[in-house]
Amino acid sequence: MILSQTGKVFRIRRNRRSSDNVDEPKTEQRLVQGGTDMNVWTLHVTMMRSVAVCLAGLFAASPLLAQQPTNDVVAVVNADPITRDQLAQEAVRRHGEEILDEMVNRYLIVQACKAKGIEITGQQVQDEVIRIAKKFGLTTEAYLQLLQEERDFSPQQYSRDVVWPMLSLRALVADQVEVTEAEISKAFISQFGEAVKCRMIMVADRAKAEQLHRQAVANPKEFGALAKHHSEDETSASVHGLIPPIRRNTGDADFEELAFSLADNEISKVYPLGDQWVILQAVRHLPPTPPSAQALPLVRQQISDRIADEKVRVAASKLFGELQQEAKVVKVLGDEQKRQQYPGVAAIINGQKLTVSQVAAECLERHGKLVLDGEVNRKLLTQALRKASRKVESTDIEAEVQRAAVSFGYVDAEGKPNVEAWMKAMLGEADPKVRELYLRDSVWPTVALKKLVEGQVDVTQEDLRKGFEANYGPRCEVLAIVLGDQRTAQKVWDMARANPTDQFFGELAHQYSMEPMSQSNYGRVPPLARHNGQDTLEREAFKLKPGGVEAMSGIISTGADRWVLLRCIGYTEPVVTDFEAVREELSQDIFEKKQRLAMADTMDSLKESAQIDNFLAKSTQLGKVRQVSATERR
Repeated sequence: MILSQTGKVFRIRRNRRSSDNVDEPKTEQRLVQGGTDMNVWTLHVTMMRSVAVCLAGLFAASPLLAQQPTNDVVAVVNADPITRDQLAQEAVRRHGEEILDEMVNRYLIVQACKAKGIEITGQQVQDEVIRIAKKFGLTTEAYLQLLQEERDFSPQQYSRDVVWPMLSLRALVADQVEVTEAEISKAFISQFGEAVKCRMIMVADRAKAEQLHRQAVANPKEFGALAKHHSEDETSASVHGLIPPIRRNTGDADFEELAFSLADNEISKVYPLGDQWVILQAVRHLPPTPPSAQALPLVRQQISDRIADEKVRVAASKLFGELQQEAKVVKVLGDEQKRQQYPGVAAIINGQKLTVSQVAAECLERHGKLVLDGEVNRKLLTQALRKASRKVESTDIEAEVQRAAVSFGYVDAEGKPNVEAWMKAMLGEADPKVRELYLRDSVWPTVALKKLVEGQVDVTQEDLRKGFEANYGPRCEVLAIVLGDQRTAQKVWDMARANPTDQFFGELAHQYSMEPMSQSNYGRVPPLARHNGQDTLEREAFKLKPGGVEAMSGIISTGADRWVLLRCIGYTEPVVTDFEAVREELSQDIFEKKQRLAMADTMDSLKESAQIDNFLAKSTQLGKVRQVSATERR
């Protein structure tokens, strides 16, 4: 919002949790956008092939590895290569155990299907994708493209990791699933039968519920007000107790019967619902809304499919749990002792070995591009540190973690950093590997960038002056109207000038302002401080004087098709007037902000000037310096 932005440097951080994190700026950002979009035919072919890939020797020579490019180098950063083995190691470090679990589960399904002679073909997978796409009202092409763009889920991954397991489990439990006419009838009544629109009061204490019940019975018209002020269900309380219509066969049968037994405006008894106590008031009974005769066959089929899907889900979940319990799985990945006993093995499932190379190949397929982006950024930072003859020591890492702990308020009774409490709050009850990744992926890049900007950041007297004015100086209290075109701005300004009162200006804001806060609050917005990052608004606001014509600004253009009108209603009184009392805090805060800006600029500069060949993303970036040189040679 135009009137609620804050400055970048001079505003003191009031909530350090939102802005002081050791992972700023992050190095896991994507550096390049590469790759080519798959055409529709490729999407279909890939989807058809993926099932065969999944089944064809899942635990023999990995088909995923066979599909990998023969080039052992996945990227070159300023002539410094990143090999496939290096990337695989980092991908497994971050995602190996998660991918291993998925591969083990997939194998269990494969084994169960073989035992029952079940085979899921590529055509079945394609038909299911078409069915799912239609369910969402999309063409198959649009659905697959959506998965690719929005979830970074390739057709191969989707068919192998989602559709194939789903079809396999469905086939394994098919003989356990039968939809009866009675079930269809109950579901039909639930969806299209009569309903009761009600208000509800829900509280955890029975005595309070009984008291509210007596008040409601004594004055039924006040039920909505009682719900608003006393109900502990915030969603319904905000609308005076109104809840979605209660229908039959949707949950607690006794609760439904209670609702349907009420006459309009009648109050129910106090009813126990879980660990809560509920009072209902019937607003009105709603008649059935059956579909037309033409639509009835389709509706019945949809209801039958929905019931079948739910039954399959429950049966498949039970079967899958049984498969996991009966399987003999030895997980080697992540266990150093077992790794020495079974070198190169990630897991042994019912006597079959799953290799680390297979897990690594799948990690690369699923997460390789994102992990490579992080490794490219790490390579850039490492090169820059080497060039500057600087190193990141373990003591630097420890100091940064301690600084973050103090910044977030994690200190012990003596005021010293409580690192363990901070790490627990950040990572939960995580194992040492998660902590190691946090230090590697978040803390190390931060420390590296701080090393690179060392000596480049200083806090001047002008910085301190502006910082003091921004945080502790007077602020201009204004009413504001934000408009989307100059013609309307001129029209509203003319009306405001003709009736120069705060009340009328507020009415105009409520009627015309396109910015939600000023529109709903009749022009009121947070007071404007000096040096807040909105120079144009600040300059105009602090020229104004409250009362009369001098309180109103001209039409202020803020860019991006936005025009603002301001009306001054006063100035705040400074709470702190002694500069020396806040000088140290102010200086530290400004230093940290300027340091972060310098770090971000440095990272951007390293990226922009680097020559990067990313073979995984099929992209090449020619650094700015090289581009200029090439131009000069021409």
